[in-house]
Amino acid sequence: MAQNINPERAQSSNPSKQNDEALINNNNQAVSKRLQKELMALMLSSEKSISAFPEGENFFKWIGTISGPDDTVYKGQKYKLLLEFPHSYPYSAPNVKFITPCFHPNVDLSGSICLDILKDKWSALYDVRTILLSIQSLLGEPNNDSPLNSQASQLWPNQVEYKKYLDDFYEKNKDS
Repeated sequence: MAQNINPERAQSSNPSKQNDEALINNNNQAVSKRLQKELMALMLSSEKSISAFPEGENFFKWIGTISGPDDTVYKGQKYKLLLEFPHSYPYSAPNVKFITPCFHPNVDLSGSICLDILKDKWSALYDVRTILLSIQSLLGEPNNDSPLNSQASQLWPNQVEYKKYLDDFYEKNKDS
């Protein structure tokens, strides 16, 4: 005996689709909760050279700042970064890039960063603080074996010339 089934009603009562949506909602809530904890930890941290806050109401998109580390050519400079968290965070790394143009061997002109912990060495144990401190550390200790910016890589060994070029580049681009 044939039954008349309303396709719209059949779709809405599809338990598989409802389960998927429930899993996504639960996961988003778990990620939001983790990011809220990370925000609190950052706000309570004694680290003055890094910070990050959600952009508006969106907990999956943050603006971070790092100061150039002392004892490096980046001392006195301040950089903004965009951190976008996937719904699979912390099991997948966030997408992080410089907003402030950064002249560096491991940063390309669009702000993309070549840093192993943001790619194949990612661990769910890392957090926003770890990411920002790692990027800050990278400023003073680039991996010249894997450059994204060949000009910066070639200049890096001559720190006096590098600093001169860097300061000029930073002044021209800091408000971009």
